[in-house]
Amino acid sequence: MSSKIYVGNLPYSVTDSILESNFAEFGSVSSAKVMMDRETGRSKGFGFVEMASAEVAEAAIKALDGMSVEGRSITVNLARPREEGRGPGRSDAGGFRASNRADVGYGNGGYGGGRY
Repeated sequence: MSSKIYVGNLPYSVTDSILESNFAEFGSVSSAKVMMDRETGRSKGFGFVEMASAEVAEAAIKALDGMSVEGRSITVNLARPREEGRGPGRSDAGGFRASNRADVGYGNGGYGGGRY
């Protein structure tokens, strides 16, 4: 079974192939992906590596976590599953969101959209 690893605080110059080669020293890498910003095409500074086994992934995590790459201390740990329903504009239960308030929005009076 493969293990997915989160790699954070990456220098913006790191590419998929560089990420893969750094982890390949510890065992078979199924995939390596640096996350890119859609608008700018620039690295977001983090990525994911999928390794062939949990043992190999654990060895890579122990060896690489905290390692300095181009002056940046990288974070390496097992990736957590993505939380559902936590996209842009979402908030925790009971959290403040202007769009949930009845007194805010166009046509409700005032320049700011609120009632006075």
